[in-house]
Order: sequence, then structure tokens, then C-alpha cells
Amino acid sequence: MLRPSAHTDTFARDSLPASDKWPELLLDGFQYPDRLNAAAELCDGMVRKGFGDYIALVGSERQRTYRELTNWTCQLAHALVDDLGVRPGNRVLIRSANNPAFVACWLAVTRIGAVAVNTMPMLRSTELVKYVEKAEISHALCDSRLMDELVACQEQSSYLTSVVDFDGTALHDAELDRLALSKPTNFDPVLTSQDDVALLAFTSGSTGEPKATMHFHRDLLSIADGYAREVLAVTPNDVFIGSPPLAFTFGLGGLAIFPLRFGSRAVLLESAPPPMIGEIIEKHRATICFTAPTAYRSVLQSLHQQDISSLRIAVSAGETLPAPIYEEWIDKTGKPILDGIGTTELLHIFISNRIDDHRGSCTGKPVSGYEAKVVDLEGNTVPPDTTGRLAVRGPTGCRYLRGDRQDEYVQNGWNITGDAFSMDESGYLHFAARNDDMIISSGYNVAGPEVEAALLSHYAVAECAVVGVPDEARGSIIQAHVVLDEGHQPSESMAQELQDHVKATIAPYKYPRSLVFADSLPKTATGKIQRFQLRAAK
Repeated sequence: MLRPSAHTDTFARDSLPASDKWPELLLDGFQYPDRLNAAAELCDGMVRKGFGDYIALVGSERQRTYRELTNWTCQLAHALVDDLGVRPGNRVLIRSANNPAFVACWLAVTRIGAVAVNTMPMLRSTELVKYVEKAEISHALCDSRLMDELVACQEQSSYLTSVVDFDGTALHDAELDRLALSKPTNFDPVLTSQDDVALLAFTSGSTGEPKATMHFHRDLLSIADGYAREVLAVTPNDVFIGSPPLAFTFGLGGLAIFPLRFGSRAVLLESAPPPMIGEIIEKHRATICFTAPTAYRSVLQSLHQQDISSLRIAVSAGETLPAPIYEEWIDKTGKPILDGIGTTELLHIFISNRIDDHRGSCTGKPVSGYEAKVVDLEGNTVPPDTTGRLAVRGPTGCRYLRGDRQDEYVQNGWNITGDAFSMDESGYLHFAARNDDMIISSGYNVAGPEVEAALLSHYAVAECAVVGVPDEARGSIIQAHVVLDEGHQPSESMAQELQDHVKATIAPYKYPRSLVFADSLPKTATGKIQRFQLRAAK
């Protein structure tokens, strides 16, 4: 039974899937008051606990204490409500790279009881408009350096009425900043229900069509009170760094929610390429790092130049951690590197290795509060060491906006994550593969059909199919098999033109690094492209 909502705009509550379509939620050990505002807990709550003068955020050439962060978010909250007219339950899109202003905007949106929709800075207007239309987003906050695509999105949207810029640099001189500057530094948080929707997180899935996952205020805290408390054992002395975008739930948890929940410090960097991770750890004396396996390989290659002795835990996620990287890391650093798996649907990591219990080619055991099993297509538990579908349940779970494909993800009360795993006799889980056509490259999830659609919009492309192929450095890369239309010939210049076209049409990281020209594509009798044959040929 849902508690009374504080939302005056009831879209989010109205768009939840039917309750009998939800996964079973295991809430023992995750008890919160009926009225709960996650932003207030992470700001005001931490000041009340005595962390007011502790450093909360570092980035954009300055640092802010928990008290300063709380005051900042209150001023932004006033601007959102008093000047922009945002109401509880309105969806507010946020577009920015990783910086303190992004976190402050997200906290302010959550504080006023609105629903945050965090988005990647590389998304193009054609992708953004899908988010806006599906979630009926009325307001958007955007780093002033990234306005062009959002303005183009607004021109195509029937819902987006307000686009306001903020300054993600140290200057803080943009429209939203100026509106907030004269506002009071106190703003009573909206008394949202613990099961009011606080966040819509989009995931492409295997179809390329974005689906929005719906997360409550209590969900935002439960991932910290579970994984971060148990697995990471976070203390106020910890310093978090990492590369995942805050727009991903992996990044939002690891670089905002987790440190703020425990009085720690988060270092937010707009650019954290793999070769720089070791240097960043050394500079900021980081103790916990979140990034993909490829970045840890880069750290290993430059260990002779950098001092990473401050590091307490390396968290690896986004793609499975290859055993050779794990073994080399342990051999050269002696520090734990913890492989884990999470999904946007469940918000963050729910299976993980532990500081005192980790091994190569193993994802570990369920985080406290979660249960996992490996099942066959009928939902029956398979024998030990047998590969099947991963099923999970716990304090968080999949709720797709408007129940979009809910039955595919939630079956018999369990979340079917789309991953193939095996479980050994001792209960340790071992990753095998993805069940769908999602390509995971350098920690980014890319849906093949979305790349195909971008290629097919080029005048020279008649047919195409996109698959993931193994790559030592990136885990997988996107490979496009292309049949050109009559009058066009394969060439290096044509390949470059097609790659540039994809970069200009959708987020640049989704472009095919490998492009194979073909006379035809393998198909079934009904005309369906047989992508498995393309994968098998490599």
C-alpha cells in the first residue's frame, strides 16, 4: 500500500506499473519514516549530525562544506519554486558533466519534491526529446556550455516549456545562479512520502527505445545503507573519485549518494579518462575509486609514476572484471578490487565481492537485503555451476514508467536482469554473458538497434546490423556490418563518413569503431537479420 503522496503533479504516481506487476520488495532492515525527503537527509541531516564543516564536494576549482552545500541547494530550491514555478511531482531534466553544480541542482530538485531526470551531456536533441516526451518533462536545467542540443530539443517538444542554464564552472554566473544568489539559505524540504518517486533513470535496454525506471526517496538511501555501508564500510575519512557520469545511477550512487550519506568527500571531475585515474587518486589522496576495468588497466601501466597508497578500495563495475586485470591488480597493489553488478532498474550494485572475500572471475554474493538465484526459461532454479538467467529481489526493484515492458523484467516477483550467470555450490555468482543485444563497451551500455537506426538515416546505407565484438582494451567494441545502396562503393573515406554521421546523430561514444562492408546480411526465411552469425564469424 502506497503512502499518501506529496506530489501535486500526480504524473509519476499515476504512471507506476500496477502493483501486482512489481517485484517482491524485501524491506527488512531498511526502515524509514513515512515522510522522507532524500535530499534533506543528505544535506540538513548531515549538518545536524555534526558534519557541517566537513568538506562535501570538491570540483570546479573549489570545495564546499556540507553547510555550504545545504545553503546552496536551499537557494536553488527557492529559485526553482519562486521564479520557475516548479511544483512537487514535476519532472525536471538536468544536463551536465560531473561537477558540484550538477549535484546541487539534483539535490534542489529532490528537495522541492520534484522528480529528477539526470541525462548524459553527450546526448543529442533527438535522444533528449524521447526522454522529454515519455516523461512529460516541463522544466530543464542545463550547464550553459551544453545548451545547444537542449534548445533544439525544446523546439521539437510539446512538453518542455522552461529551459534554464546554470554555470558548472567556478564562476557560477548563469541565469539559475543569478536567480538563486539573492535567495534565503533556508528552504523547508517538501515532506515527500518515502515511496514518492524521486528519480526517473532512463535505460535503453536491448531495443534502443528508452525506458524510464522509477525510484523512490527510500531507494536513494537504501543503496547507501546497504551496499555502501556493508561492502564499502564508508567512513567520514573516505574520499571518493571515479569516472562514471552522475547521469548514470552507478555514478550518482558512487559519487554523490554514498559519500554524502556518511559525511565523506566526493571529488567531481568533468573529465576522468582512464590514463588519468592514477594521477587523480594521488592528487586527491582518494580512498575509494569507482570506474571500469579498462581504467584500472591504465592505472597498472603507470604505477611506477604514481602513488596510489591512499586507495582503500577499487570498485569495478559497468562490465565484468577480467581475471587477468584482477590478478595483476592484486599482485601489483595488494589492494582489494571489488567486482560487482547492478542495473538501472535496481538502481545500484546488488551483487558484489567483499573487502575480505574477493576472487577473480567471480562477481561475489548478494549485498545484504538482496537475494539472487539462477533460473531457466520457466523460472526454475538450475543446478549449481549451470548457466541460466540471473533473478534478483531486494529493497529496490524494477518499476518501469507506465509499465513499459514490465512483464519482461519482473517475473514471479523476481527481477530478471538480462544477465546470464552461474552459481557455485558455495553461493558465489559467476558472470557468463548478457542475454540481449546490449553492447557494453568501456562501461557504457549501447543498444545495437539505436546505432543501426543512426546508420540507416545516412543516404548511402541500404541495410546494416550492429553487434558487439571482443576487444582487449574496451571489453567490447561496436561493430557495424553495412550494405551500401546502389551507386556507393566501400572505401576508407565512406567508413569515416558513416562513423562521423553516427557521432553527429547520437551520442558520440555509440559510434561503430569497426565497420565491415558486406554485399548482404544473413537473414531468416522471414527476413530477420541473424546477428548471431555475424558474431560467430569473428
